Amino acid sequence: MRTVQRTPDPVLRDVAAIGAAMVAVGASFGAVAVAAGLPAWATVAMSVLVYAGGAQFMAVGLVAAGSPPAAVLAGLLLNARHLPFGLTLADSVGRSLWRRLLGSHLMTDEATAFALARPPGADRRRAFWLAGVLLFLAWNVGTVLGVLAGGVAGDPAALGLDAAFPAGLIALLLPTLRDRDTRRAALVGAVLAVLATPLLPAGLPVLLALAGPAILAVRSARRAASTGQAAPPPAAHTAQPAGQDGGVGEAVGTAAGVPARWEGERSC
Repeated sequence: MRTVQRTPDPVLRDVAAIGAAMVAVGASFGAVAVAAGLPAWATVAMSVLVYAGGAQFMAVGLVAAGSPPAAVLAGLLLNARHLPFGLTLADSVGRSLWRRLLGSHLMTDEATAFALARPPGADRRRAFWLAGVLLFLAWNVGTVLGVLAGGVAGDPAALGLDAAFPAGLIALLLPTLRDRDTRRAALVGAVLAVLATPLLPAGLPVLLALAGPAILAVRSARRAASTGQAAPPPAAHTAQPAGQDGGVGEAVGTAAGVPARWEGERSC
């Protein structure tokens, strides 16, 4: 008797791997926030209501330094990259107001990467919501654990956890780099972001990197326009109906369509 083995859902499997790292980093945030003097309830509330790892770490440091307005401004700049995320995933999130509000809150780098790695439609929609909900839960569970553990969690950089998210994003985006134009756009964006990082505030280099995809979009539009102008109208011909026997009639119809198709190819 053969045993039926279920193949694990690839989206669920990959989300679980990233989620484990997110729990650890969330625990580190909870510990750092409490150590900086933020109340436990405020730390948990920030993870639930803000849900932006990098912005939360930055905000804790600025609030501890006595600069709450700077924390708000820095968070806005750092999360400005969510604007193109939202434009890209608008159809996948849904059209109702509550779906758009909830989806915008769950929209992270990782959830966006998971969604864009799937084909448009139901698969992309499912990947976004599955990744968004599970990663949100992982981050908040980690925050609670960090608050309870105090300073035990320590600095995520000391444990190498700060590299987990970039590594995961690169792994998710690698399949899209098989296309030559996409590779060029990614390279241009990466170079611009790296060069701008020492010169601009946090968050702006990521927005500047959008110049790469913008160049790709312009080139694609020009290519489509030139192709549309050069392409001749297709040769029209009348297909012959297939016979009832499904053999002779179909062969006659095919033979009748050959000269018209060849004439269309010569005109190109």
